[in-house]
Amino acid sequence: MTDKNGGPPGSNAPLTDTSAQVSEQQFARLLEGIRDCAIYMLDTRGNVASWNAGAARIKGYRAEEVIGRHFSEFYIPEDREKGVPQNALKTAEQQGKFEGEGWRLRKDGTRFWASVLIDAIRTEEGELVGFAKITRDMTERRTMQEQLHQSQKMEAIGQLTGGVAHDFNNLLTVILGQLDMLSQQLPAEQIRWRRSVDQALRASERAAGLTQQLLAFSRRQPLKPQPVDINHLVARWAELVRRTLPESIRIRVINDDNTGVSEVDANHLENALLNLAVNARDAMPAGGTLTIETTKGHIDEREARALFDLQPGDYVLICVSDTGCGMSQEVLDRAFEPFFTTKPLGHGTGLGLSQVFGFVKQSGGHIKMYSKPGQGTTVKIYLPRVTRANDAIEMTELTFASGHKRHETILVVEDNEDVRSFTVDALHDFGFSVIEAGDASEALKILDAGTKVHLMFTDIGLPGLNGRELVATVQRRHPKIRVLFTSGYAHMPGPVGSRAVADVPLLSKPFTRAQLFERISDVLDSGSGNYVKVPSK
Repeated sequence: MTDKNGGPPGSNAPLTDTSAQVSEQQFARLLEGIRDCAIYMLDTRGNVASWNAGAARIKGYRAEEVIGRHFSEFYIPEDREKGVPQNALKTAEQQGKFEGEGWRLRKDGTRFWASVLIDAIRTEEGELVGFAKITRDMTERRTMQEQLHQSQKMEAIGQLTGGVAHDFNNLLTVILGQLDMLSQQLPAEQIRWRRSVDQALRASERAAGLTQQLLAFSRRQPLKPQPVDINHLVARWAELVRRTLPESIRIRVINDDNTGVSEVDANHLENALLNLAVNARDAMPAGGTLTIETTKGHIDEREARALFDLQPGDYVLICVSDTGCGMSQEVLDRAFEPFFTTKPLGHGTGLGLSQVFGFVKQSGGHIKMYSKPGQGTTVKIYLPRVTRANDAIEMTELTFASGHKRHETILVVEDNEDVRSFTVDALHDFGFSVIEAGDASEALKILDAGTKVHLMFTDIGLPGLNGRELVATVQRRHPKIRVLFTSGYAHMPGPVGSRAVADVPLLSKPFTRAQLFERISDVLDSGSGNYVKVPSK
């Protein structure tokens, strides 16, 4: 006996149970709505049996184009030759699932980095009926990881090169200083000795130039940032370069009127562009076109997160492109590393692009290079854009006059004994009264004892209390004493502390006797000398 619905007496069950069908339809709609993942079924041989909207979006195929085709067609040729697709199915069949990552192909032939999960589907009796495959496009994440790795690598190299340059600058300060003194004291008739000293001086100056390039890469060079109209700078620079490059190289300048102003060191920016122009010249031995383009750029929050060390906002964009031989990906990946070069032995130091990289990063910007063999190279430089220009700081140079004597008292605070000895001897020769200290605590004891000092000349990298902390203390306790920093690089550890400390002028190592006299005399006479911006990190 049955009820009116055909079921057992007293039940409301329909004649045909459709609950399983409803569940299947809901599940199908769920899979169809997922667009972040490619989710599809494979039969036991690896042929595509179903295809969701996410698969169509990620791989570029419509369902009717791929159903029935073997899933190995989505793999790159190298992996197909190695049997990677078959091994993945075999692993899933034997172990229940397969997980992995690798390059995959879209319909248009482009590659993307995929995270893959393959699950074996079996009946209750354990019979294999197919596979469920989930693929996620991880290209953006992989790119960010690679950029982070590259950023960390460059930072580590920068710390190493900065430290080496700092130590070399201490050595060169003594070498250059003593050679300079010998040059002044040798009699004119000692022609052979004077020639030897002059050669040694020139070699030392070239070595000092190399250490400055290392400091540029490590972002520890002294900069003098001022508001600069980028279009005007590029136009002036292009005219200069036009006269120095071969006639076979044509120069094009494309300026956007909305490019604007950036607060940078103009001289260092011109040197950076010159380095790029020299590289472009070498890449076009038979001639070509060098294009310099300026425009206004914008970095949004998403792009800033991907670049790690860049803030979102408006930027000045400078593009330098050539039609030269281009670079392979392997060369491109190492282009900014110091001492890396593809030029023959004896042609270049491998520091040109690393110097550009360091300057741009220290200026708060970003640099990116694009190149392919036979298709030329493009370098894009992003520099922070400012809304208005302030008055530029004028810098007055003093002329060193040998024989001019001073009578002020200078406190020299330097932990390197050789550098301290050279500095003290030089200042004595100029007529200064000199007191020396090997560290900050010794210097504070001298000052707190009431010793009259007109100027304190201190190294930044002191043991214990560093030079910045020493100056901050002296400015509080003895505000009338003028101060001047020196350092093998312009990096001062720790927070700035105060604007007064940040504005203390800097004499970079290595320095000559004349440079020492000029800078100390300038600070004593003017009390300003705030020529450089000393970065806090």
